[in-house]
Amino acid sequence: MDRAEIIKGKRLKLGLTQKDFADALGMGLNGERTLRRWENDETSPSALEFKMITSFAQNIPFTEVENNISFTFIDLFAGIGGMRIPFHELGGKCVFSSEWDKHAVKTYKVNFGEEPAGDITRIIASTIPDFDILLAGFPCQPFSQAGLKKGFSDTRGTLFFDIERIIAEKKPKAFLLENVKQLKGHDKGRTLSVIVEHLAELNYTVSYAVLRAADYGVPQNRERIYIVGFNKNHFEIQDDYSFPYPKPINSPTRLGDILEHDVDEKYTISDKLYNGHVRRKQDHKAKGNGFGFSVFNEESQYTNTISARYYKDGSEILIEQESKNPRKLTPRECARLQGFPDKFIIPVSDTQAYKQFGNSVAVPVIRALAKALVDEVDNFTRLTVNSID
Repeated sequence: MDRAEIIKGKRLKLGLTQKDFADALGMGLNGERTLRRWENDETSPSALEFKMITSFAQNIPFTEVENNISFTFIDLFAGIGGMRIPFHELGGKCVFSSEWDKHAVKTYKVNFGEEPAGDITRIIASTIPDFDILLAGFPCQPFSQAGLKKGFSDTRGTLFFDIERIIAEKKPKAFLLENVKQLKGHDKGRTLSVIVEHLAELNYTVSYAVLRAADYGVPQNRERIYIVGFNKNHFEIQDDYSFPYPKPINSPTRLGDILEHDVDEKYTISDKLYNGHVRRKQDHKAKGNGFGFSVFNEESQYTNTISARYYKDGSEILIEQESKNPRKLTPRECARLQGFPDKFIIPVSDTQAYKQFGNSVAVPVIRALAKALVDEVDNFTRLTVNSID
């Protein structure tokens, strides 16, 4: 098999377009055209370039050790697996995952060696293997019916309903749910009230807190709400129990610590885009509000929150450059901004990578929560066993 066939075969095995693969390989502005010429055998990569291609995603970064499993968990609304990584690190085995976005599924499969089940609304809860802990970063949605204590009818038609029915069927020992900070005030607080009420009716403790990524070691001012619960049918837990959320580590953060030093020119924004940013910011300022693009540098303590729309214009986080327009973050920098380890493979186009990391979680926050949650499960287990003895 010649090099052209090997390159194309590698790409197709990963399920990537030429644009995806060129971006994933970091081939720069004309990477797609260069890759196309390689696949058509019009030109040939150097030995170093060919080695880079054949070694890409050769090994799965996050593989579980089957003979040293401490607990089991499931990963719902899995995205690219940001919530899974810390529980994997603690010796947990993921027995089921679900994600509907086809591009996120590619990234998940390359990094964890398994393809998540699709649309969670079509998954029958009883078919999911038994597990100890449920993880879910779910979308925030309003509930159509007024009032509480309406059972499943109150949440049916929302994606929280699928979490609720799976917990009701499988009765895990614990759960960790993640959502945007705005969930606290959504629908005048009613959405969160319904969620707490329904989880409590399933006989779980329910605690929630807003945690900020910059307080746990990553230079990003990202705030999210985290809801934690434990099964009172499984453990003996006092009525006034409140989950001990991890304290901030109080470690200074610096944006320069996660920035790459050799960045392709394609990430520098055009004059047209930059001038548009400047004009819109001036218009906002004239109206008395603070909206507009934001520029950071290596010494910045942290950035704004990266969002799924970052791929559009990068306005929330632009990086200062000497003697030229600011630039967008690279996908690898986005991964680092969310605390993903560098061994995490990015096998999609830049556009999809921006969406995926913008939709994901700050891994160090989940890492701190995972440690506290697993410790509590172990503590409750010991206390319950001792009380029986």
